[in-house]
Amino acid sequence: MARPHLRPGEVVSVLPLGERIAGARTAALLKAEQLEIVRLVLHSGKSLREHRVDGEITVLCLEGLIEFSTPEAVHRLAAGDFLHLPAGTPHALRAEADASALLTICIAGLHRPAR
Repeated sequence: MARPHLRPGEVVSVLPLGERIAGARTAALLKAEQLEIVRLVLHSGKSLREHRVDGEITVLCLEGLIEFSTPEAVHRLAAGDFLHLPAGTPHALRAEADASALLTICIAGLHRPAR
């Protein structure tokens, strides 16, 4: 059963999962008018193929080690490392060790109704 998104004012922990990471899965925490927040879980050796996101993104590595590739560079994100990408930047991820990260996607202005 999918976890419902956070309600306004609800508190949730985003501390590292530690030993619980083995059974953890990626989960959307919040989808609001201006942003979406996801706890991304990648197990060692797993990857997300190259893709693009319409809005700007930030990635905060909470634990583990993630290889984060863009056409310009390959970054190794460890716990505490933070990365920002402009909208539409192609990127791919691969876990070098079990990892979790907090992904924020700015969706403000992407779905404005036509006037």
